[in-house]
Amino acid sequence: MDVSRVIYTVVEVLIAVSCCLGNMLVILALWTSKSIQQPTFCLIVSLAVADFMVGCIAIPLAVMVDGQVNTSFYSCVFISCVVILLTLVSVLSLAAIAVDRFLRVYVPLRYKRTVTQRHSWIVVAACWLVAIPLSFAPMLGWYKQETVSVNSTIVCQFIAVIPMSYLVYFNFFLCTLIPLLIMAVMYGYIFCTIRGNLREKPGNGVQTQSYNYLRKEKQLAGSLSLVLALFALSWIPLHIMNCIAYLGGPNVVPEVAFYVGILLSHANSAVNPVVYAFKIQKIRTAYLKIWRRSIACGEENQGSQTSQTTDNNLSNNSVAKNDS
Repeated sequence: MDVSRVIYTVVEVLIAVSCCLGNMLVILALWTSKSIQQPTFCLIVSLAVADFMVGCIAIPLAVMVDGQVNTSFYSCVFISCVVILLTLVSVLSLAAIAVDRFLRVYVPLRYKRTVTQRHSWIVVAACWLVAIPLSFAPMLGWYKQETVSVNSTIVCQFIAVIPMSYLVYFNFFLCTLIPLLIMAVMYGYIFCTIRGNLREKPGNGVQTQSYNYLRKEKQLAGSLSLVLALFALSWIPLHIMNCIAYLGGPNVVPEVAFYVGILLSHANSAVNPVVYAFKIQKIRTAYLKIWRRSIACGEENQGSQTSQTTDNNLSNNSVAKNDS
């Protein structure tokens, strides 16, 4: 194994650990704070679950399909499809969040009746169910025909079994780029609408409440649009390299550039929990509560251990006196 692959593997392991720990904290924070009962945060949990699975499933599999193991052809295709699956779930979850924010601004009076917790969980299930057939299209025949080896094993490599036509036309243009553009338009509409309403100076108490509500909506929409922008910045470079390799030939893009693009795309799943902590008040408050509870539990355990040690010493001293 050359130096570049060793560095790539080590960095992938660090990103995987960060993904697992950070997103587990997000899920735990929203679950314990009851914020998961709110539709928007149900969708954020879905995104956090997808990011968590990137760390514990997708990254280890991505390392495997970098020529590290020998598998059957269809096993290699299946592993590669699982890696693609979690990306598509993230895109669909981001799209669901954008639609939720859009409805919050477009139909504010009917939002609570229209968007319930039950509806949000249905949307979460739909995101995962829709992503499965989209990501497993290569298993249905859209794989590299020249690599097919039914009776023998192959060195499992992602680019050896997944055709660039699928990655460029289907995965990038249809399933990633078009949804990202639609989401950008939605957030543009949200900010324009909120900004226009905030220009009106609040007069009475009702208008003041409406003004404060719009400010909170603008802050949350800004935080979630930042998550979307980071996703686009993390994934588009890799997709662009795929396009260049597909149109110009596989040797046009250096192998190191592909490694950097893959690491950047995976790092996005580790960055999201940090964005939540700094930009979304409810999640930050839930983080602090978990931190305080863990410190309190640690102090209680330390106190009980100290008291137990003291009791043991006293009992030992009393026994020694009786013996003497």
